[in-house]
Amino acid sequence: MKINRTKNCLCPLSALKISIALLALGVCAHAKDEVMISPPVNNLQNLVQEAYSKFKEENGGKNAQYIPYLASVPSHLFGVVIATTDGQIFAAGDVDYGFAIESVSKPFTMCLVMQEQGEQVIIEKIGVEPTGLPFNSVTAIEELKARSVNPLVNAGAIASVSLIKAANADERWNKILDFYSKLAGEKLPLNEEVYQSESATNQHNRGIAELLFSYDRLYCDPLEACDIYTKQCSVNVTAKQLAIMGATLANGGVNPITKIRCLDAKYIPKILAVMLTAGFYDEAGIWSWTTGLPAKTGVGGGIVAVVPGKMAIVGFSPPLDESGNSVRGAKAITYIDESLDLNLFDGCK
Repeated sequence: MKINRTKNCLCPLSALKISIALLALGVCAHAKDEVMISPPVNNLQNLVQEAYSKFKEENGGKNAQYIPYLASVPSHLFGVVIATTDGQIFAAGDVDYGFAIESVSKPFTMCLVMQEQGEQVIIEKIGVEPTGLPFNSVTAIEELKARSVNPLVNAGAIASVSLIKAANADERWNKILDFYSKLAGEKLPLNEEVYQSESATNQHNRGIAELLFSYDRLYCDPLEACDIYTKQCSVNVTAKQLAIMGATLANGGVNPITKIRCLDAKYIPKILAVMLTAGFYDEAGIWSWTTGLPAKTGVGGGIVAVVPGKMAIVGFSPPLDESGNSVRGAKAITYIDESLDLNLFDGCK
C-alpha cells in the first residue's frame, strides 16, 4: 500500500494510523469494562479487502495431512477479519465457513482455568516457558522440569483441560464449550466429523496424557483429559467468530458485541504474554520479531492476533507451512499489522 506523503494533507491510511495511536493513549483495559475505538470504517474495510486480494492466489503450503478430515478441507478457502473493541467487524473472503479451531483453542481454555482459579495455578501446575521443541514433543516432557511446560503446547493444553473444575467429563466439556461460546457471542458447535477423525488418530496425545499423569502433572483421569482436549480442538468456529473471541481479549475481557464480561481484565496481560512467546509453534520467535503481536495459530488454518485495546485480526486458510501455520493467514495478518503500525514494540523506536 502506497502512502501519499504530501506536505499539507494526510492520506486515509495515515489518518487511520494517527487516530488509532491517539486513541491508544487513552485506553486502559483495567480501568473500564469496555475499551472503545472508532477507526474510520471505510479504511479498515478497504485494508481487509486489500489483504484478501493480495494473498488469495498464494499457493504455498498444504493442508494438515495427519488428521484425515483436515486433509480434505478445500484448500482454496481464505478469509480475513478485523474485529475492533467497539464491536465493528470488517471482513473479506470465506469468513462464514466453519472450520476446526484446533490449537487456537488453547489460550481460551487457559483463560477459563485462570478465571476459575487465578493466575498462579498456571505457574505452579503447568508452566509458561516455551519448549524450543515441537508442540507435541514427548522429549520436552521428559527433559524439562515443568513437564507440561506451557498451556500452548499439547502437554500443557491437556493439563489445562484437567484443571477445569468439574465433577465429571460432561460437566468439564460443557464448561469449556460454554466459555468458548460466551467469548464468541454465540453458540459454537462440536464438529462431530473432526472429533471422530481426531479420536481415531490421537494415540500420541493419549501417550502424553498418561506420561503427565505419571509425573503428577495431570489433574483428572488421563483418558478423560485427552478426550475432552480432542473435543476442544474439534469445535467449529468461523473467522468472524474467532475474531470476536480475540477482540474480547483485546477489550479487557469484555465481549465487544454482547458487552458481557467473560474474563477479568487482570489476567489479559498474562495470557497475551504466553501467546507472544509460544503461540506460533516453531515460528514464535520470528513472528514476534516481525509483527510484535500476541497470536495463536492452529492446524485447522486459523490464526488470531490480538492488538490490546484496539482489535483482533484473524486470517483463515487451510494450507500450512512446515511449522503448521496458515500461509495465507499469516501473510494477511502481517500485511495489516505493518500497514497500521500495530507492532507493540514500535513505540520503543
